[in-house]
Amino acid sequence: MTGTDRGTVLTEALPYIRQYSKKTVVVKYGGAAMEKAELREAIIDDVILLALVGIRLVLVHGGGPEINALLDRLGQTPKFVDGLRYTDGETMDAVQMALCGTVNKNLVSQINRRGGKAVGLSGLDGGLFLAEKLRGKKDYGLVGDIKKTDPEPVEMALDKGYIPVISTVAQGIDADTPYNINADTAAAELSAALDAEKLILLTDVPGLLRDPNDPASLIPETKLSEIPALIRDGVVSKGMIPKVDCCVTALRRGAKSAVILDGRAPHSLLVEMLTVEGVGTQIVNG
Repeated sequence: MTGTDRGTVLTEALPYIRQYSKKTVVVKYGGAAMEKAELREAIIDDVILLALVGIRLVLVHGGGPEINALLDRLGQTPKFVDGLRYTDGETMDAVQMALCGTVNKNLVSQINRRGGKAVGLSGLDGGLFLAEKLRGKKDYGLVGDIKKTDPEPVEMALDKGYIPVISTVAQGIDADTPYNINADTAAAELSAALDAEKLILLTDVPGLLRDPNDPASLIPETKLSEIPALIRDGVVSKGMIPKVDCCVTALRRGAKSAVILDGRAPHSLLVEMLTVEGVGTQIVNG
C-alpha cells in the first residue's frame, strides 16, 4: 500500500469512529481466534485500537479448551449433554480456575502489555450475573440460566477508561453455588443490560450462509423479523441456532444490532467496525 492508500483507509474509518465513539460494544471472544496465537494478537490489537478511539468496548470470553486441558491434568474426562458441558462439582471448580483465573488474567495481561488498559471481572463480581440452575429435559449439572444482570461493575470500569474482560461464571440465587454460563448467552444478556450499540459474536464461520458450502453466499445483513423464515428454510440450523437466538435476545431487549463474525480472519473486528463493506452477518431491529 502507498501512503495515499493508507490515508484513504484511515479516512474511510472516520465516520465509523464518530458513529461508535462513546458507544458500548460487547464482543464475545472464543473459538479459533482465542486458540491461535497470531489470531489472538490480532483480536487484542483490534480491541485496543477500538478502545483508544473512544469506543466503550467490553470483552466477554469463553475458554473451553483451557477447561478441558485442566480437567485432563486433574484426571477427569469432560462430558457434554446436547452440546453443553455437564458441570458437576469438580468440573465447576475447574471452570472457575480456568475461566476466572488463567484465561481471564492472561487476557488482561496481554491487553495491558500491548498498550491497552484492561481489568478482569467475573459474573460473580458485584452480582454481575445472577442465575438459577438451568432446567430442561436433561440434567446439565451446575449450568446456569441467567435471571438478572447488574451491569454496574462493568459500567464503572468503562467510566474509568478500562476494557472490562468478563469470565462467564454466575452467582447462584437458588443454591449456594456458582454456575457455569454459556459465553454467547452471557454476552447477549450483558449487551441487553448495557443497551449496547452492537453485540459481536466471534465464531468459526463466516456468518449466515444461504449455502453452507459456498462462502460467497454470505448474508451481509438481515432483519430480526426475517429470522424465523431463515430457520424454517434451514439457513440457520444446528449450532448456529443458539447463536442467532442470543442475537435475537440482545436485540429484543435493548441492543441496537448484533453481528455474527468470523474470528478466524485477521482483524475481522476492525473491518466490521470501521469499514464500508464490513464482514460477517449483521442482524438489525428494523
